Amino acid sequence: MAAMDDRPTDRPAADPPGRSAAPSADRFATGSHDLPVSAALASFMTTGWAAPDTPPAERLPVAAYAEKRRAALSARFPGERLVLPAGPPKVRSNDCDHRYRPHTAYAHLSGDTAADTGTGAVLVLEPTAAGHDAVLYHRPRSPRGDGGFYRDRRHGEFWVGRRAALAETAERLGLACAPLDDLAGALRGPRPARVIRGVDPAVDAAVPVRDAERDREFAAAAAELRLIKDEWEIAQLQAAVDHTVTAFTAVAAALPRATGMPRGERWVEGTFERVARMEGNGVGYETIAASGAHACVLHWTRNDGTLRLGEMLLLDAGVETDTLYTADVTRTIPVSGWFTPRQRQVYDLVYLAQEAGLAAVRPGARFRDFHLAAMRVIAEGLQEWGVLRSAEEALDPESGVYRRYTLCSSGHMLGMDVHDCAAARASQYLDAELRPGHVLTVEPGLYLQPDDLTLPPELRGIGVRIEDDVVVTETGARLMSAELPRHPEEIELWMQSLAG
Repeated sequence: MAAMDDRPTDRPAADPPGRSAAPSADRFATGSHDLPVSAALASFMTTGWAAPDTPPAERLPVAAYAEKRRAALSARFPGERLVLPAGPPKVRSNDCDHRYRPHTAYAHLSGDTAADTGTGAVLVLEPTAAGHDAVLYHRPRSPRGDGGFYRDRRHGEFWVGRRAALAETAERLGLACAPLDDLAGALRGPRPARVIRGVDPAVDAAVPVRDAERDREFAAAAAELRLIKDEWEIAQLQAAVDHTVTAFTAVAAALPRATGMPRGERWVEGTFERVARMEGNGVGYETIAASGAHACVLHWTRNDGTLRLGEMLLLDAGVETDTLYTADVTRTIPVSGWFTPRQRQVYDLVYLAQEAGLAAVRPGARFRDFHLAAMRVIAEGLQEWGVLRSAEEALDPESGVYRRYTLCSSGHMLGMDVHDCAAARASQYLDAELRPGHVLTVEPGLYLQPDDLTLPPELRGIGVRIEDDVVVTETGARLMSAELPRHPEEIELWMQSLAG
């Protein structure tokens, strides 16, 4: 995905005002087509149900890794209560919610993806003499006596499916679990507390802000824990990349059918996202399927254009695993299967820039080095084309005029968030050195706007981005997305092979 700007910013998920983390038993979330419930129906619905089942639960592989992460966070904040909410559902329109995904810090430190625990859980690390005791608060199974199981469209199991029993979650995650209704009591008292703010309004209200800077420091620490991926996380990211390669291949094979189709970009989007839902949890971010001049829009997600022979398709997309790790890959491919000379000219320059960027990724290098290496190639190429007067002048930080044609930085950390670790301090991320276990994208691009009179007419309206996912190793770096062709000749051969 097109890289973020120079300074990461934390963008915690917002929730609509007035939403309660745990609706009371006599006030259920309802919608416009719900029917009144008579006393007779309410009484009838409380009887005749089998005893709740609790199937055997196995410890998840992530549990041991999440325990180590919590221990690291505990050591950083001794004697303080640490509160990490998953967040409530988020309204899409009226009484319809978006598909739920828990907040990343919560998921990373608990190992819970909310597939079984439901929405609105909260992880609390309660300080002890030896460190912290972790307790995960979530809604238990829907009892068949309070009416919520069939009346509450947001949390009732007849509406959203069965939740895990507390004992199931405890076994799967290796965590003590308690009912979400007990959370308010657990958060009372004068004990100093730090909260991941802006995720759950009910939690924010329950723990008033005493020092906003302390909470920001906590959010930064939680993000920085994700900078170095452990072996389990790298395996999850590799799986996400592998599924993404499968989805890109499906898109390339579908191009003949999508070509000329009104809103063919959406056929591309749908093809990718079908594979993403079959192989994983879905997409890790909104798919960018940009044909023709739409490729000059960095985050084109309207995807309502037509694919035409003689143009290119820029596809920026990633599959998210069921464990919530996402890939982030971009390819710019010719719709016909063959690059035109002008397309090849632009593509070759971006390819050489990416090669330079990839070569700069190694332990001990500065995080910014790969971007600078790629941009030097871009600027020198633009000078050769006569677009820039001087590459050296354009690269001078006091100038930076080459950015008219490439605009943003050339990569970012990758993990559970597509722009991962965004709340991390610059000293630990943008201004730091690369270390083994860092996973990042390298994604230079050229965006030659269709109305840019500084360009020769034949180059206007061409956009190219090439993006791959890389893990830093002890001796260098490994290209995780190497199975997807990058070189222009390899892309042409690949597309012809898919065409039969």
